[in-house]
Amino acid sequence: MTDPYSTLGVSKEADEKAIKSAYRKLAKELHPDKNKDNKAASDRFSRVTQAYDLLSDKQKRAQYDRGEIDGDGNPKGPFGGGFGAGGQQGGFGGFSGSAGGVDLGDIFEGLFGGGAPRGTAQGSFGSRPSAPPPKGANIAYSHLVSFTDAASLTPQRITLSDGKTVEFKLPPGIVAGQQIRIPGKGQLGPGGQGDAMVTIKIGAHPDFIRDGDNIRMNLPISLAEAIKGGKVKVPTVDGAVMLTVPPASNSGTTLRITGRGFTGKDGKRGNQLVTLMIHLPDDPEELKKLTEIL
Repeated sequence: MTDPYSTLGVSKEADEKAIKSAYRKLAKELHPDKNKDNKAASDRFSRVTQAYDLLSDKQKRAQYDRGEIDGDGNPKGPFGGGFGAGGQQGGFGGFSGSAGGVDLGDIFEGLFGGGAPRGTAQGSFGSRPSAPPPKGANIAYSHLVSFTDAASLTPQRITLSDGKTVEFKLPPGIVAGQQIRIPGKGQLGPGGQGDAMVTIKIGAHPDFIRDGDNIRMNLPISLAEAIKGGKVKVPTVDGAVMLTVPPASNSGTTLRITGRGFTGKDGKRGNQLVTLMIHLPDDPEELKKLTEIL
């Protein structure tokens, strides 16, 4: 008979978290996969697992603390010995591979990335199959993307809660309020890390307005350009381009620049729609000369 507290190296006042942490550390160190042909390590691994089985079960732990059962889980008294608590016979005195509803397979999966190995909680002890251990909680983030980056799907970088920086891609058709999942960057849990969930915000632009996958803008032109036509420089999210203004254009005329909009869900880019706005001179003298010409 051994004292489960001493076996795990914790005090009798240790809480559930401390007990689980001590078990995880020892189980990882003594696991049979790491100590093949090492009988001493294998025996200690069994004792550590048995100790955790008892202490992680609130009822068994209370019974042990009151002196009702021994360190093997066997009842003390005239009928104690060959059978464990609940009448289960075996060398581990009632160890069933399940600790108070906490399946030890969950911990093994968290430590080694798979099911419990043979000869451990879910193997020779016949524990019932359990659901995969849960991952850690997701962590929520908010990230502001510039208008031009959102249109061209420029890769983004975000600083996580642990101070590390990670790069992620913007999906085609990205919209404000959309969440992007970055796998394995959340909190750590028995089944691995959760994810980072990034909520996207898209900044406004002084010249452009989004219209679905298209981008709209107003372009001031002079009266002479409207009458005669010609080439004018137009800003786009990809840089300035030259646009041909047809002769006799009116205010409100909309011209199209193909492929300069947002990237849609189909992978194709929308267009930039340029609405011409005839701008008259602010200088009274210039305006007078223009009137005389007309």
